[in-house]
Amino acid sequence: MNWLLVIAGAAVGAPLRYLTDLAVQKRHDTVFPWGTLTVNVAGCLVLGLLTGAIIYGAASDSVQLLVGTGFCGALTTYSTFSYETMRLAETGAKVFAAANVIAGVVAGLGAAFIGVALARACWT
Repeated sequence: MNWLLVIAGAAVGAPLRYLTDLAVQKRHDTVFPWGTLTVNVAGCLVLGLLTGAIIYGAASDSVQLLVGTGFCGALTTYSTFSYETMRLAETGAKVFAAANVIAGVVAGLGAAFIGVALARACWT
């Protein structure tokens, strides 16, 4: 039964990732992968909030499977992040490649910490 929760979350997360990436990239005329950065940071925020909810007893194992594993697993994309970073470096956009790595790590971790802090504020 747990695998159905993962599938249900992924069925929402994957199309949302695709549509968000398209919408964000259309707004920016640059080689920088703003769409991937956006979905990854958003996913980190959701995972931080979910982690906090679990820590403070506001979310169940089922919610963790649905939202964490299914939805966020399909929404976020480390493989695309890696591919786009390598592509930028290989095509001579080394500053953009470095900025993508730094922004992805710093913003992603920051979003996760903010999510946990929001959960703490809501459920303690």
